Amino acid sequence: MSRSAASSEASKAAAREVAVVLLEHGHETYFAGGCVRDRLLGLEPTDIDVATEATPDRVLELFPGARGVGASFGVMLVSRLGRMIEVATFRSDFAYEDGRRPGRVSFGSSKDDALRRDFTINGIFEHPITGEIVDHVGGRQDLDQRVLRAIGEPEDRFEEDRLRMLRGIRFAARFHLTLDPATEAAITARADRLAGVSRERVGHELRRMLADPGRAIAAQLSESTGLDRTILGSSRSGPTTFDRLSALPLHVPWVDALLAWELDRSSTTEMADRLNTHLVLSNEERLEIAEMSTTRRRLLQEWEGLGIAGRKRLASTKLFDRTLQLVRIERPEHATMITDSVVELRKTGLDPRPLLSGDDLIEAGISPGPAFGRVLFSVYDAQLEGRIHTKVGALEFARSALNLDSEGPNTD
Repeated sequence: MSRSAASSEASKAAAREVAVVLLEHGHETYFAGGCVRDRLLGLEPTDIDVATEATPDRVLELFPGARGVGASFGVMLVSRLGRMIEVATFRSDFAYEDGRRPGRVSFGSSKDDALRRDFTINGIFEHPITGEIVDHVGGRQDLDQRVLRAIGEPEDRFEEDRLRMLRGIRFAARFHLTLDPATEAAITARADRLAGVSRERVGHELRRMLADPGRAIAAQLSESTGLDRTILGSSRSGPTTFDRLSALPLHVPWVDALLAWELDRSSTTEMADRLNTHLVLSNEERLEIAEMSTTRRRLLQEWEGLGIAGRKRLASTKLFDRTLQLVRIERPEHATMITDSVVELRKTGLDPRPLLSGDDLIEAGISPGPAFGRVLFSVYDAQLEGRIHTKVGALEFARSALNLDSEGPNTD
């Protein structure tokens, strides 16, 4: 059994123990939402959520160690078998005042609870003991027909929480579902309203979307519905192709997928700043986008003109391999030439430890100054090119570069 399958089984066992306690005390209880959807699709669910008729106070009575994470919305966490199981009381939602959370809720029936959810595929319940499916919203039929459909009136579901529009795109792409026409039309008509959702929430959803193998489908749906204008802060300026994004390996960092999408869109001008504004990137993500963009340009435009030292320096950078993967999609023959070059460069050391440091220069009696950095750079270039091989030779090279010694460098 794989590690993910074992983890899924452990979560299910913990959730079943919680559900059994609730059922034994007479409370209608089901597994709910994504875990049911995933099982019906033949996938391993990562989290098992429990939905129940029992109120939060009653859950606390039955599980004294439980704690509320949204008690006013009927959500409690119960610890079992080393797992934290989310237990939510059946409820109806009213008046989403902030476009994210209901202003108030009313505890109700399983049907009430299903009707307040986002998409039919997420509104299915499963009896935790018998496995019986309880489906008030037609979600199982939509799964069988491979359709993503909003529950009830799509406009109402998206006005309650506008991030649901982007979540719908992600679900459709991830599970290879066709958007129900009314659902797609509602997203398209309200695409610009995604701007009212916090950038952090949009960025989190986009990260999940682009990390998934269905990323190219998600990107296409984002553009066809107009969500991309708000997500990325610009519209496509080139032909509608997704060649780079489609050709990426199944599992790549989401930043790589974002860059591939931007390149497909031909909208890379001031990319790092624009994306940071619209997605609230971390410092590391912003630096990765900038460095990969620069490295790609250098690989495409400068590699053939670089000397041995320049190639070694570039090939030993942190994001070289990930960037070369993009170049291989764009210009496979060029990427093969670079790969072959790197194989040869590795034979003489691609990223050896420098023979000389600033401390070595000071210890040798050379006073620190503005030329230190340039000299150390030149010394390391000589080392990379095989012109110096020892610390003594490196010091003599440095003295020569600083005009402190009239003799040439010792290359022994």
